[in-house]
Amino acid sequence: MDILNTSKSALGGEDKKDDLMSTVMGLLGGSDGLQNLISQFDSKGLGDVIGSWVGTGQNRSISAEQIQNILGSDALSGIASKLGINVNELSGQLSNLLPGVVDKLTPEGKVPEGDIMSQASDLLGGLFGKK
Repeated sequence: MDILNTSKSALGGEDKKDDLMSTVMGLLGGSDGLQNLISQFDSKGLGDVIGSWVGTGQNRSISAEQIQNILGSDALSGIASKLGINVNELSGQLSNLLPGVVDKLTPEGKVPEGDIMSQASDLLGGLFGKK
């Protein structure tokens, strides 16, 4: 997957990609993490964007600026600092990664019931080449 290889390269190797994986897991964390993320998109007027990722059609793109607006600069600043990158780099990586992750977690075009963490962990482990 080219986007993920780009993400790995941009983040500078194994430790950084593990941290990015942890970040994505954190965004999807808990029994209703994906639903919370959908609510954040809805509240910022971008429910149609994340809806395209959940649905079975073409995934709409999202910009780094839109990611910053949805997730908030304070939250992203903390994550970016931990990863050793700037907020713009992090937002860019998330804008490339999130559509595919949400799409893969919702293969039937709907949010799965219950805790999706094991599914997310398996998916992200596979995407990042974990065993």
